Amino acid sequence: MTGTRTATGLTNLEGHSDFDITWPWTRPGGLRAGTTAVLRVKDEAPSLPFVLPPLLRACDHVLVVDNGSTDGTPEVAAETAAKVGLADKLAQASYPFSVARAGAEHLAQHELSVHSLAYFYNWCFAQVGTRYSWKWDGDMVLTTEGEVSIADLGWQVGDVQSIIRVPRHGLYLADDRTGYLDLGLRNAEEWGFPIGPDFIYTKAYEWEIRTTPEGVRSIGLPQGMCVELKYLDGDEFAHWTDPESFATSFRNKRKRREWEVFNALKDGTVPEGVVELRAPSGTHIVDYVTHEWLPRAPRPLQVGPR
Repeated sequence: MTGTRTATGLTNLEGHSDFDITWPWTRPGGLRAGTTAVLRVKDEAPSLPFVLPPLLRACDHVLVVDNGSTDGTPEVAAETAAKVGLADKLAQASYPFSVARAGAEHLAQHELSVHSLAYFYNWCFAQVGTRYSWKWDGDMVLTTEGEVSIADLGWQVGDVQSIIRVPRHGLYLADDRTGYLDLGLRNAEEWGFPIGPDFIYTKAYEWEIRTTPEGVRSIGLPQGMCVELKYLDGDEFAHWTDPESFATSFRNKRKRREWEVFNALKDGTVPEGVVELRAPSGTHIVDYVTHEWLPRAPRPLQVGPR
């Protein structure tokens, strides 16, 4: 069996016809107005109670695609949406194939295999029925500011061919009240994209990349909009086959910084640019940082260097 590309979609190398891709803009009725956040998740149960509520409030739809979780991630997603009264905005899907990890595994995988990052991402976003999408991670939490901004952008993006960059800051969690916020790295990746034939995923470098036509406007949101949860009692880099695959890459300054901060904190050292924070009694550190500390920090937020 060989994979194919057509004007209407993709077929995979392995012949899993149930997971062939049909581009949503070619379906009867086409795309509708609105925004959809797409989360590709695996074992994100601890993070989703923080991630989903602001995202569900900010977006028209949220799609959670589970990729083999063993910690009850789908159940936690459903419970969280129901708890905040927004179950109608949540949809879930399952992608049952192992997906190559960024780095050496990804480089060795054919782009049209169900195990390819590019194919996996294309399949996920092919489930979207709105004209605009957010590429979201299962550990990214909007701040109060970020939630309002994403919600406000939702009615503006429409058919506009613009990409939106969302800054995010690593929040390293020691326990429920103690965290370390990394403001030493300026990072704003492209997370908002129109849904259409000009914006599909392809294999590039150590990971997948979304194609973008020349001349498309790129809009950057201010710093302080989002934090990325990292657990100091976990294996933050388990998804990389070899630390050298990012430590030596000039394209991956963010991952190198995360590696340095994670290991320094594990060794008891707080690196330059990292702020140690402790939440008041009765308040979780994630809620404290996203609802209190970051929104109240002086603006412009001091993040750097560029």
